[in-house]
Amino acid sequence: MEKADIGLIGLAVMGQNLVLNMADHGYRVAVFNRTTSKVDDFINGPAKDKNIVGTHSLEQLVAALQPPRKVMLMVKAGEVVDQFIDMLVPLLEPGDVIIDGGNSYYPDTTRRTAHLKAKGLRFIGTGISGGEEGARHGPSIMPGGDPEAWPLVKEIFQSIAAKVDGVPCCQWVGQDGAGHFVKMVHNGIEYGDMQLICEAYALMENALGMSYERMHEVFGEWNSGVLDSYLIEITAEILATKDADGTALVTKILDTAGQKGTGKWTAINALDMGVPLTLIGEAVFARVLSSLKAARVRASKILGPRPPGSITGSEEENINALHDALYASKIISYAQGFMLMREAAKEQGWALNYGEIALMWRGGCIIRSKFLGNIKAAFDADPQLENLVLDDFFNNALQSADAGWRSAVMLAVRNGIPAPAFAAALSYFDGYRSDRLPANLLQAQRDYFGAHSYERVDRERGEFFHTDWTGQGGKVASTTYDA
Repeated sequence: MEKADIGLIGLAVMGQNLVLNMADHGYRVAVFNRTTSKVDDFINGPAKDKNIVGTHSLEQLVAALQPPRKVMLMVKAGEVVDQFIDMLVPLLEPGDVIIDGGNSYYPDTTRRTAHLKAKGLRFIGTGISGGEEGARHGPSIMPGGDPEAWPLVKEIFQSIAAKVDGVPCCQWVGQDGAGHFVKMVHNGIEYGDMQLICEAYALMENALGMSYERMHEVFGEWNSGVLDSYLIEITAEILATKDADGTALVTKILDTAGQKGTGKWTAINALDMGVPLTLIGEAVFARVLSSLKAARVRASKILGPRPPGSITGSEEENINALHDALYASKIISYAQGFMLMREAAKEQGWALNYGEIALMWRGGCIIRSKFLGNIKAAFDADPQLENLVLDDFFNNALQSADAGWRSAVMLAVRNGIPAPAFAAALSYFDGYRSDRLPANLLQAQRDYFGAHSYERVDRERGEFFHTDWTGQGGKVASTTYDA
């Protein structure tokens, strides 16, 4: 019997579509699912007459693979991944590869890579983005883990990945948990993009009073310019979709957002690494606030309605301002995300190629957009670029959008419409370009109540001072450290 090129465990929609994608590209795939009836349903349904082999046990799956065996896990992140790894290890031989294609937390991938390397096995933790459609027709794939495993799966991964200008949206990211870290940041940026679009939508509806037909037109127009992206495209389609009664379907959807944790992980890692990932943090908190539906309904009755509308300028002027705010804030979101990756690379010893990462995100994934090509160009021009906003292209874009950006935030404030991501992005921009911030007063406060000491502008950095502010505190200062 002909051996399979790769095995896959987990036949939920992403797993099934990846298997069909692999089969379409000429690979023979063996599949297994813990509920074995799903295997039979898949083989007799979507996989019928394709070069796909169903198995009813892990032993059968491993026996069906040609060495070195490659087994891909498309199962729930966390304990389930470890359980399958533990079951597979006794069945595999040195040099075989286990691949985790779920949304695993990157320290788990680092741990699993070392654990399996000690047993003579190779491990890859790969981010996969694109949802059902991407998995079926070409996702963005972000592999990391054991570098020795990459040559064994490179051909398969790059064959099934999305292509932009003939280049696969799949390159080796780095060792250990680098692939899953980059996917985590991707998802954090996705949170930010979605929140920004929602804020533009809320201002169109609640401040400008635009119809859903008009909003559909505007998002469609935006998708043909610098905001061209998958999320803008689907937003236009969503706004045009009618319910059975002829009204916009989106108005019937409950305003409580779910999340699976990757955005939260991104924000937590930013705090741990000291990176001001303000926009993505606000996007996560906006989802949390949305989940407090019952509390918000109660509060709306007690705290009263929004202030009466206050609009200046024409509808066209305000739409242009929202466009500029969305574009500028999106730039800030990516700039913060790449800052986080730079800090993680230093901390973890990863050699991340930021231009290649932008290239991997140009197709297949949820955040694919036109300006990722500009991000790649920025890092090609300066691989050590400290912050995307310092690149000429993005600097000019932010300066051009500045007035509209501020108008959009003021529109939100005047009309009592929350726009936390727009405002956070603008505050970050203003803060990052400030050569002096009020943290001098903050340091004085810390020294006053806790003798935490401070540096002086007229002395060398690294020299610390303490003032006896009350005349009763003495000259002893607290230990200085950064948390």
